[in-house]
Amino acid sequence: MIVRRIIEQRLSTNILSISKLSGGDINEVYSFKTHQGTFVVKVNDKNRFPKMLRKEAQGLDLLAKANVSTPKLIDQFEQEDLQFIILEYITQEASGKKYWLRFGEDLSRLHQKSASNFGLEYDNYIGSLPQENKIKTSWEHFFIECRINPLVKMGFDKGLLHEGHLQKFQNFFKLFNDLIPTEKPSLLHGDLWSGNLLCAEGQIPVFIDPAVYYGHREVDIAMTKMFGGFAPIFLSRYNEVFPLEKGWENRLNIHNLYPTLVHLNLFGKSYLGGIEKVLEKM
Repeated sequence: MIVRRIIEQRLSTNILSISKLSGGDINEVYSFKTHQGTFVVKVNDKNRFPKMLRKEAQGLDLLAKANVSTPKLIDQFEQEDLQFIILEYITQEASGKKYWLRFGEDLSRLHQKSASNFGLEYDNYIGSLPQENKIKTSWEHFFIECRINPLVKMGFDKGLLHEGHLQKFQNFFKLFNDLIPTEKPSLLHGDLWSGNLLCAEGQIPVFIDPAVYYGHREVDIAMTKMFGGFAPIFLSRYNEVFPLEKGWENRLNIHNLYPTLVHLNLFGKSYLGGIEKVLEKM
């Protein structure tokens, strides 16, 4: 097994056992038990997803510097036609009230880390799609130019969107600045669905698989609502620490246009109805 050989050489250790973990359509993911401990290894094609795992390592580092828990980065490298990231293995337990309260506090702390502008110094990925992070001075320009327009164009080129949809997006753009309250840029996880949050021993929330950038914090809040899996108590605690602007509940579908467009482009027209429903209300 080529992955085993490369990891043993890289860590200068013998692998005692290997278990394959769920990695979706992008990565192969394994847990490796060694004399040095147990690690998670993600591997994919470096030519198909250039620098993806380097971007993941950078994102985890940015989150860790904001004082939220992430798996410790052991190594990230490329070899042959493959790219690898080696992470600390997180032993999980069932989540309880303490976990969700702490998650609310951690997320509020993450969102209080700010920057002068929206975006990031480098591009990264959301799922398997490249994510553009050009620096912008306003959320309106960043969200429209770096989040919505690239995916609308992609969807149109694939035949998933038509001219009528393009016009409705243009109408939406004209209203955007009046719909969304002005806030300072917040550091975002960027892909905050329940599968990207682990409950470690001691009821500690651990953030994984980031798609980081500085944006409007309602983006992360909106995504927690998109697929469910988050106990509502976390939002109560979040709002105690860092209250959201009035009317945030009514803006969730607007910010979820972005991940819904991601899913439209990745998985097809089953996601189109949700997009149309939001645009019809504009």
